[in-house]
Amino acid sequence: MIPTLAWTPEGVRFIDQTRLPLEESYVLAANYEQVADVIVTMVVRGAPAIGVSAAYGVALGALRTKAKTTEEFAPEFERVCARLAGTRPTAVNLFWAIDRMKRVFANLQVAGATLAQVLEKLLAEAHAMYEEDIAACKTMGAYGGALLPQEGGVLTHCNAGALATCGYGTALGVIRSAVEQGKKIHVFADETRPFLQGARLTAWELMADGIGTTVICDNMAASLMKAGRIQAVVVGSDRIAANGDVANKIGTYNVAILAKEHGIPFYVAAPWSTVDMATATGEEIPIEERPHVEVTHHGGKQMTPNGVGICNPAFDVTPAKYVTAIVTERGVLRAPYADSLKQMDLAG
Repeated sequence: MIPTLAWTPEGVRFIDQTRLPLEESYVLAANYEQVADVIVTMVVRGAPAIGVSAAYGVALGALRTKAKTTEEFAPEFERVCARLAGTRPTAVNLFWAIDRMKRVFANLQVAGATLAQVLEKLLAEAHAMYEEDIAACKTMGAYGGALLPQEGGVLTHCNAGALATCGYGTALGVIRSAVEQGKKIHVFADETRPFLQGARLTAWELMADGIGTTVICDNMAASLMKAGRIQAVVVGSDRIAANGDVANKIGTYNVAILAKEHGIPFYVAAPWSTVDMATATGEEIPIEERPHVEVTHHGGKQMTPNGVGICNPAFDVTPAKYVTAIVTERGVLRAPYADSLKQMDLAG
């Protein structure tokens, strides 16, 4: 399993995804500020992985504090949570994880826990999220794998694999599960401009697993669909609204429209923590704007004229009408999503 992140006595160890696929190196975040930095700079990325990273960041805040009591630590705890919550706005898993840590801390305060007990419980909660994420990915992988064709091409956009989670992956977990079920799947990975998560990360992951993979430029999907080379699309998500609108890496909306036009199923795989029942529609999902240099430069080389205007939204929203099914660890949901998501939420 790809070691996306791991807790160590010194801090949280991350594989540096900005250096893949040509260099496999690791970054150690020894305090919560450094965890925040690796999230912002995309050393670690992917909604589930970001959520668990933030949980470990909160635990590091407790580990490194100079406070002597739980009461003395309380305002610092809030600062830690606020700093981590401010790293990236779109992925709801980030806020889900921090809120979960806040609930643990609040309960410990009521119980009169010592600072040592606070650290122990916060770290245990982060560990639990880590294990739950891997289990969720494998469960949704089994659900989603059953939806893919017995053989054929499957297109994916961005990286929703082990590198975007604590292991196994969401969309790539579906593909991995399908292959484990004996299906003959060949993956077409959109390069995913401008950060090239598909070309760099998805291709690297799948090649390591021996799964046939072809990288295509983002503007090639329609041509391949028309030629009959793609039988299904599966992507991940950073936030799913209560009506089934899906926020994912920029360019996903394009792919969904193309899939609809060509009669190809478009599947979304994400853990339940990605579902945001408090957000009614995709119109309410905040879209992160990334630094312009990600568009103007590649490999340190400038690719655009000086002074040209740049737009670099990191995500787009795919309306629910383009989504064939949403796959979670709780099961497969289909339209009307406002109803199916509500029923699954109430079922717990």
